[in-house]
Amino acid sequence: MGPIAHLPVVLVVAVAENGVIGRGNGLPWDLPDDLQHFKSATMGRPIVMGRKTFESIGRPLPGRTNIVLTRDAGWQAPGVDTVHDFPAAIQRGEDQAMLDGADALMVIGGSEVYQLAFPYAERVILTAVHAEVQGDAFFDLEQLSDWVELSRAEYAAGTRNSHDFAVVDLCRPEAA
Repeated sequence: MGPIAHLPVVLVVAVAENGVIGRGNGLPWDLPDDLQHFKSATMGRPIVMGRKTFESIGRPLPGRTNIVLTRDAGWQAPGVDTVHDFPAAIQRGEDQAMLDGADALMVIGGSEVYQLAFPYAERVILTAVHAEVQGDAFFDLEQLSDWVELSRAEYAAGTRNSHDFAVVDLCRPEAA
C-alpha cells in the first residue's frame, strides 16, 4: 500500500469483464443509470482525472473540484486545477475537501491515473459491465481479487442501458 492520505481515496471505475474501460478516448457503452450513479457518488467531492479523460468529457464537471493530472507543464484549462503528480493531486484534493466538507477524494480515470492512485485507494466503486467489449484502455481487475464487497446493485440492459451491469462497492481487506 502506498503512503497514507488523510482523505480516503476512492476509485470510481466502469470495467467490462475483459478489463476494458475505454475505446477511442470514450466509453464503449451507453449506461445512463451508471452515469446517474457516478454523478451522485462524486457530487460535492474533489475528483481527479487524467488529461485525456478531461478532454474526453470536454468540460469541468459541475459541483465538484476538477483536478487534472498531466505531465505537460504548460497544459491548462478553464475551471480545473492542474497538477503534475499523484501526491500533488491528493494534497490539492485534501485542501479543497477541508473547504467543502467533503469526505473523500474521487479518482475517475483513466488507466494511468488508476494505476498511480491504486496504492492509495481505500475503496473502489466498481461498475462491472457484464460484457466483453473492444477497447484500448484497460483496468486490471485481478488487483481487486481479494478486496471485500460491501454492497452490490444490479441493473438490466434495455431501453436505457446498452449492457447489464452491477455497481459494486469494494474496500481493501484490511479495512473490512
